[in-house]
Amino acid sequence: MIDYIMPDIPRIYTAIAEWVACMLFILPVKKRFDRLKTGLLAAGALIIQSLFLMVTGNVRIYFWIPCMVIAVLLMIGFIYGCCEISLRDAGYFGMIAVVAAEFMASVEWQVVCFFWNGSVPALAIQAVLLAVIYGGVAFILYKMLHMHLPKDGKMGISFKEYASGFLIAVAVFAVSNISFLTENTPFSGTYAFEIGNIRTLVDLGGIAILYAHLIQCCELRVRKELEAVQNVLQNQYVQYKQSRESIELINYKYHDLKHQIAVLRSEEDPKKREEFLNRMEDGIRQYEAQNKTGNKVLDTVLTTKSLYCTKHGITFTCVADGTLLDFMDVMDICSIFGNALDNAIECELKIPDKEKRLIHVTVSKQKMFLILRFENYCEETLQYQEGALVTTKKEKEFHGYGLKSIQYTANKYEGAVSMNVEDNWFELKVLIPMGQK
Repeated sequence: MIDYIMPDIPRIYTAIAEWVACMLFILPVKKRFDRLKTGLLAAGALIIQSLFLMVTGNVRIYFWIPCMVIAVLLMIGFIYGCCEISLRDAGYFGMIAVVAAEFMASVEWQVVCFFWNGSVPALAIQAVLLAVIYGGVAFILYKMLHMHLPKDGKMGISFKEYASGFLIAVAVFAVSNISFLTENTPFSGTYAFEIGNIRTLVDLGGIAILYAHLIQCCELRVRKELEAVQNVLQNQYVQYKQSRESIELINYKYHDLKHQIAVLRSEEDPKKREEFLNRMEDGIRQYEAQNKTGNKVLDTVLTTKSLYCTKHGITFTCVADGTLLDFMDVMDICSIFGNALDNAIECELKIPDKEKRLIHVTVSKQKMFLILRFENYCEETLQYQEGALVTTKKEKEFHGYGLKSIQYTANKYEGAVSMNVEDNWFELKVLIPMGQK
């Protein structure tokens, strides 16, 4: 027989624990609404969760599991409603929140029953203990989660990661609550405080396992993103080397043709031949490396992009002092200018009117800062949120790494990246302190 010296946890306590556990994930993540709407939604969620648990407190045992499933779905819905994240990420956070709430409620009630010998203390004492223990546990868990959760809360959880997290949460919940369902198993307790100990310790272990699972998922996400950024950077460097070889060959051909033309001009030729030579010279002039900025790497990148722009009817202008980039690594120069110009060119190719295909680049110095500014005409309606440009492509998960690569490179030099869209002009600006190594 189970000893009933330890009374059941009040359902309102469980509801508060579940609400607090959800707030652990809501507070550090980007919200879907403003503060007022989020606050009202949070208050409504607390009321609904409390009423549901109190109403279903005395249901029969075979209704207990469906009621718990509904309670978990309410928690997931609360997180999803407040945060601008996917439903799968909300479900993953909800699973961790359930185990955290179970632990929070269990440890608080076990402390109360231990010091008051199974009796219920005064309401004021209950409120103080509730605030202190819930607050302490929530503070520790919040600090642990805040170190690893992405600022936007978008974990990008895969199906396998979600399934493994789900199995862990279900196993922890089942083992911690099995004694409340039946004592006829090898893992059930037979005494009230023994049951409480099992529940508290199993939930604590479950939090540790799910926390390790969360860290692993976050690290895997960061590793994948870093690899993608490095691939973009490496591709830009490979393009730079290929372009350098092509441009050198073009320059050789250019100079050879100039000498041939000079020889032909020295001969007595008809006017038609003169016109033909003029046309020939004009035709090859576009292949001369016209960008002479003082930095060979920048010259190569700009020349490659300007040749491509000329071929596709894009007006490309540049005012750059390449000597200001001497402190930067070759791959970093390729990454910033290559990705920025590729994005600008891609935008311009979507504009039917070639007269409006405009790109302008400036490299300048202001006080002790290097300023790289990329401007291009843009007719698309771009979504611009908190310094991040939301891609307009359908397969969003496979795009955006060009800008991330630029931001990654700027951070390497303790710099900053800003973007702005105004009057059909998109501006990307990179600000880097001078003298960084």
